[in-house]
Order: sequence, then structure tokens, then C-alpha cells
Amino acid sequence: MSEDLSTPLHGEHVAAGATLTSFAGWQMPLRYAGDLAEHHAVRTAAGLFDLSHMAQIEVNGPEAGAALDRSLVSIPSQLADGRARYTVIVAEDGGIIDDLIVYRFAADEYLVIANAANRHTVLDALTFRSGGLQCSVVDRTPHRALIAIQGPRAAEILAPHLDVDLDALRYYASVNGTVDGVPTLVARTGYTGEDGFELAVPANGAVGIWRLLLGAGESAGLVPAGLAARDTLRLEAGMPLYGNELTRDTTPDEVGLGRVVKLDHEFVGRDALVARAQSPSSRHLIGLVGSGRRAARAGSAVIDGDGTQIGAITSGVLSPTLGHPIAIALVGAPAEVGARLEADVRGTRQPMTVVELPFYRRPA
Repeated sequence: MSEDLSTPLHGEHVAAGATLTSFAGWQMPLRYAGDLAEHHAVRTAAGLFDLSHMAQIEVNGPEAGAALDRSLVSIPSQLADGRARYTVIVAEDGGIIDDLIVYRFAADEYLVIANAANRHTVLDALTFRSGGLQCSVVDRTPHRALIAIQGPRAAEILAPHLDVDLDALRYYASVNGTVDGVPTLVARTGYTGEDGFELAVPANGAVGIWRLLLGAGESAGLVPAGLAARDTLRLEAGMPLYGNELTRDTTPDEVGLGRVVKLDHEFVGRDALVARAQSPSSRHLIGLVGSGRRAARAGSAVIDGDGTQIGAITSGVLSPTLGHPIAIALVGAPAEVGARLEADVRGTRQPMTVVELPFYRRPA
């Protein structure tokens, strides 16, 4: 067994007294002061996350766009410079290898952010699929850091320390600037359901930026936040997680991501997805809400009115923002909004109601 990797901010987490956990081969902060406090800070003020475990893969060269078009279900070459897109990479059989964000900086310059657990798998797939094309695929993860500042006061905290206009930065857009003299790619993206930014920086500049933002945001209510809060935030926002909602055994359409698939271009896995699209899917992702305080967890059975198991919970929690149980489930038959189902919560059947996702939307 190899030892877990450490991000450039590992020492900051230790000094802050964070509870550390092994996650996807990295030592990561699970929590600092507490899950609920961190969750509520992001919803009401701001939270600072270390995301340096996420893979940062550059694809550059005259045919970089063609390589990504061939590799992904979307068409990155059609993005405007400075824009980003949430997308998926699938296998030949249409199963999801990973969900990721691709950034286009120029016609010959792209960045792919992939999940930590799939870093090498995505790197290998992109390298293989770009074979014969004039481009390079390079893993920059060991030399970079990724810091996210998320919440309604994120822009207010970040703006004074950045030499670009955040008001002009659209959602899913990026711009190059500097924070405290450190070259920084600033993207208006996130995984919390709140406004916020993700900052890609050189590894040796991460500590300075982390300390700067913690200090600058303290009076505004910003706190460091760990993986536990990140998970409850993304679940409230109805965002899927690889390994839970998204797996090698699911296709984009089955998990509500059919919108990101563009079948009018050639890509690896297209034929399989076209064939599957010609027949109704046997699996569907749904949102569920319950009453009381007992949350269904991943793996809990979902049961219909006849007492038949029709699927399983993929993610579930007692929502800190809403105050009642919420869950996402993968079921074998369509379930209409308002339908009454049950979830097996540690041997007890918990009534659940089907709702539209997301569970939470930030105030306009």
C-alpha cells in the first residue's frame, strides 16, 4: 500500500486542527470546527476549500480541440475562449468514466479538471484518444493547487485581492489574473450551489493565497471547510458525485446528464449511446425528501407501494439547510414528482416523496 499524497496546503490543515481523512489517495481535511458550521457558513457567508487533489490535465497543440472532441461527449472545440463546460468522458460501451470540467483558453490550449480518484484513468484515456493528433496531454496536478472560495460573500472577499473585474466574469467562465502577486486562473465555477470561484495556482503560491483569503474573509464569516460540508452542499444542490450517482455502470442519460451529450459529433462511446437512446432507459435518477430526522444513506433500498424494491439510494443526508432528510436514488422505473415511496433506513421503512432536483437553489 502506497502512502497518501499531501496537497500543498497539508500543513495549513494540520495547523488548523482539521480532522484528516484518506480520500482517493490523498490526505484531505474532512472537517475543521464542524460539518454543520462549515455548511452554514457557505450558505450564509463563505467557505474556503482545498481542492488540490483534483486532477489538472493540460491538452495543448494545434489539434487539442479535435482530441477533446473525440474524447468527450461534448464539443470543447466549439467553446469560446475563456469559457468552460461541465461534461463527461465515457467508455466504448457508454459507461461513465468520469465527469469533469473542460476549460478553453485558446484554440490550442485547454485544461481538464477531473476527479481525484479518476486522475490516471482520465489521463490515460485522453492520451490514448489523442493518438495521431498534434497535441500534448500533460498531468500538471503535482505542480498545481486548486482553492475554492464559495458562498454569497465570496466575490466581496476575493475582489480586493485580484487584478481582474469579477463582476464581468460570467458563470462557467475563466480569466487569468494575479492574487497577491501569484499567477492565478480564476473560474466562476463550484460544487456547492452557491456563487463562488475556483483558483488554480502554482503549488508554491497556494499557502500565501490560502492565508490571505482566510484573513481577508474572517470578518465576513468565511471559514475553512472540509469534505463533509462539501458533500452535504453538493447534495442539496442536486449535483452528482462520481462513485455514488455516477459509475462505470451508468450512462449519462440514466443519471440525468443526457443534456451534456452531443450526438452530432464522433466521440468514443457514441455508437453505444446512440443504440441505448433508441430504447427506454431501465434506470432513472430521482430526488426524494422525507420527514423526521432520520436520513437514508447510500445503499438503502427504495421500495414502492407494493413493497417491491425498485432501486437504491445513491446519496442521502439530513439536509442542514432544509432541516429534513433528502436523498438521490437510482430506480428501475420512472417515478413522477409527488409519488410516495419508502426507503429502508436501518431496518425501518421511511416514507419518502419524489421531488424535482435540486433540493436547494440559492436566492436570486
